[in-house]
Amino acid sequence: MIYGAKIVPQLFTAKQIELVTTFADQAVIAIENTRLLNELRQRTDDLSESLEQQTAASQVLQVISSSTGELEPVFQAILASATWSCDAKFGLLYRIENGAARIISRLGIPPALAEYLKRGPHRPPLNRLDPLTAVGRVVQSRQTVHIADYRTDQSYLDRDPLTVAGVELGGIRTLLVVPMIKNDAL
Repeated sequence: MIYGAKIVPQLFTAKQIELVTTFADQAVIAIENTRLLNELRQRTDDLSESLEQQTAASQVLQVISSSTGELEPVFQAILASATWSCDAKFGLLYRIENGAARIISRLGIPPALAEYLKRGPHRPPLNRLDPLTAVGRVVQSRQTVHIADYRTDQSYLDRDPLTVAGVELGGIRTLLVVPMIKNDAL
C-alpha cells in the first residue's frame, strides 16, 4: 500500500493516481523479485553449506584412511571439522570409560582453561559424571545437549567447578555436546 497525503484539501488528479498506481504495481513486482532472489540465495547458501559439510566429512575420512593407526590426527581432524561446521571457537573430544569422562583430544582451547585442565587434581574429579553437568546429561540421556547460555545452566548456577572454569576461563557462552555412540555404547 502506498499512502500519499496532502496538507491542503485538494483531490489528486487522475494522472497522479495513475502514476502512483504504476508505482504500486512496480513495488509489487520488486517485492516478488526480492522474495524470489532471497529464495534463490537461501537455496544457494543451503547447497554451499551442504557441500562444505560433505567436504569436511570427506577430509575426516581422508585422514582416517591415511592414518597409520595413530588416533590423534583423526581426532584433530574430527574436532577441526566439528568446530568449523558449527562456528565454535574450540572443542574437546571425550571418551567415556568405566563411567568416567576423559578428555582425549583438544582443539583451540583458550590458554587459561587449558592450564586449568592440566593442573588437576580437580575437586570434584574431572572425570566425575554429575547428571547436572552437560557431559553427565549426555551420558545419561545419550542425546545431544545444546545450551544457549551456559551462564544460566544449573551446573553453573550451582558453581560446578568445571562448568565455572569453562564459562569464566574458557569464555563458553553457548555449548553443544553430541554423543558418540557405537553399538548402543558411548
